[in-house]
Amino acid sequence: IPTDEVNGASSRSTTNSLKEVEMIAVGIDVSKGKSTVAILDGDGSIRAHPYEMNHSRAELDALIKYIKAVDDQPIILMEPTSHYHYPLLKAFIDAGLSPSLVNPYLMKKYGDAELRKTKTDKKDALRIARYALEKWYSLVPYSPLDQKYEDLHFLSSQYSQRISLVTKSKVQLINLLDESMPGITRILALKSRNPEKCMLLQFVKRFHSFDYINSIGKTRFMNRYIALAHKVGERNAETKGLAIYELSKASITTRSNSEYMAVALDQCVDILSESQRAADEIMLQMQNIAETIPEYRILRSMNGVGERLGPIILAEIGDIRRFHSGKALNAYAGNDAPPYQSGQFESRNRHISKRGNPALRKACFEVMQALKLNKPQDDPVYLFMMKKEQEGKPYNVAKMAGVNKFLRIYYARAMELYR
Repeated sequence: IPTDEVNGASSRSTTNSLKEVEMIAVGIDVSKGKSTVAILDGDGSIRAHPYEMNHSRAELDALIKYIKAVDDQPIILMEPTSHYHYPLLKAFIDAGLSPSLVNPYLMKKYGDAELRKTKTDKKDALRIARYALEKWYSLVPYSPLDQKYEDLHFLSSQYSQRISLVTKSKVQLINLLDESMPGITRILALKSRNPEKCMLLQFVKRFHSFDYINSIGKTRFMNRYIALAHKVGERNAETKGLAIYELSKASITTRSNSEYMAVALDQCVDILSESQRAADEIMLQMQNIAETIPEYRILRSMNGVGERLGPIILAEIGDIRRFHSGKALNAYAGNDAPPYQSGQFESRNRHISKRGNPALRKACFEVMQALKLNKPQDDPVYLFMMKKEQEGKPYNVAKMAGVNKFLRIYYARAMELYR
C-alpha cells in the first residue's frame, strides 16, 4: 500500500478519531496478472487512493496485512473475471478474510447512474468500493463449494472444450471429403463417439480419395472394403461397397489423388479421433465424481437425462443448496422472464433473460429434445411441453417452458435430500 496515499489509524487527527467508522470497503478491479485496489472509509472518504497490485505473494500479503491491521470491519468486493480472480480469492480465504463477488452486470448498471461516465481501472475500483458501502447488507461472503462440485465444474469446462474441437474437426473433415470423396457421407455416416468403430473414419484412412478407388479397380476395392467392414463391424458391406464404387465412378473430384490430400485427411481424422477419446476420458471422470454426490441419482431418475447430460447439468448447477427456490435456479440458468410493468401497461409478450449459465441452459434444452424423441406419456415435463405446443406456442418457446418446469421439479426433489 503506498504510504503517502494511506491515512493509517496512528496518523489520524484528533478530529478524525472522534468519528466512529464501523467499516472499510476494499474495491478490487481484477484483470490478468494484476488488479487495481481502492479503499474507502465507512463515511465514503478515500482511505487509499486506487493503485495497481500485481498478483504476487508479496503484494497480496501486504494488502492482507494492512486490512487485518485496521480495527474497522473490512468489506472486500471484486468482480469475478474469468479465472483471474482465483489467486485473490485463495489468498484472502487462506488469511481468514471473507471476500464477496459481485455480478459484473450489476456493477455496469450501478455505473450507469453516474452523469459523467468514465471507464478506467482506477474509477472502476472506486465504483466497486462505493457499491460495497451502499450494498454491504446484501453481499454474500464467498465460500468455496465442496471440492467435488469444483472438480466437476472444472471437468465440465474441459469437456466442452474437447467437444468444440470434435465439432471443428468434423466440419474440416467434411469440407475435405467434398473435394476428394463428394457424397460419401450419404452412404457412410460420420459417427465420432467410437472412432475405432466408425466406418467412415477408417474408410478415409484406408482409401483417401475416389481417384485411388478408381485406380485399383472394382474387384480389388470390393475385397479391401469388405475386409475393412468386417474388421469394423459394419453391416451390408457388399451393398455399401458397390454403392461407393458406383459413386466414385460418377463423381468429379476437385482434388486428385495426391500425397498432400492424404496427409490432410489423415491428420484431420487423427485430431477428430484423439479429441473424441479425450472427451470420453473426461466424461468418465465426471461420471465417477457425480455418482458420489447425493442429488445425482435424483437427476438421473428424471426422463431425458442420460449418462452424458446428467454430469454436465450437475456440474453447472453445483450445490443445489445455493438456491433459495426453483425460481432462483431458473434465473441462474437465464431461463426467467422478468415482469415488465409501468403505469397501466403490463407486458404480456416477455422473453427469457438469457442472463445466466448458457451451458446449463443448453444441456437442459437437450433434455427437452430427448423427451420429444422418447415421448414418455407419464412424464410431467413432457406433458407440460405438449400442452404449451397445443396452446399455439412455438416449439422453442414450449421447450424453454419445459426447461423451467424441469428445473423446478429437480430443485424440489433434490432439496428433500437435505431437509
